[in-house]
Amino acid sequence: MPDYEVLLKETSRKLSKALEHLDYSYNKISNLPDQLSDMDDEIMETWESYSSRFARVSDIFVTQFLRTKIALEEPGFKGTTRDYLNKAEKLGLITDANEWAMIRELRNAAAHEYNDEDLTAFYQKLKSLCPTLLSIKSVIGS
Repeated sequence: MPDYEVLLKETSRKLSKALEHLDYSYNKISNLPDQLSDMDDEIMETWESYSSRFARVSDIFVTQFLRTKIALEEPGFKGTTRDYLNKAEKLGLITDANEWAMIRELRNAAAHEYNDEDLTAFYQKLKSLCPTLLSIKSVIGS
């Protein structure tokens, strides 16, 4: 059986670092245009970096941190990602499992090709959900 305390500590360290990078990118894109038609190559590169950091934080938090934290609370718990999100909400680790399911969907959608209109909507959604990702700073310290 894995040492979940050690695993949680390592995951928290990795997540903290990823959150620092996401926070930096979020501050950087906050004042940039989110309409693809208004972006030059430099702005597009900044948005792509932000998108990647968003996906990394959501991935580490959901697939590593929450699973490990829940394993500490309920060692026999098994389920789908949605089951883990629902359990995390019940345990008070997140406030809204539906919002986190949407974050996971965005993370999964990041690898797909988009037309200009879809990409604009994608970036706007990432931007609107970033405060939820950044709010986990308080969870990983507990």
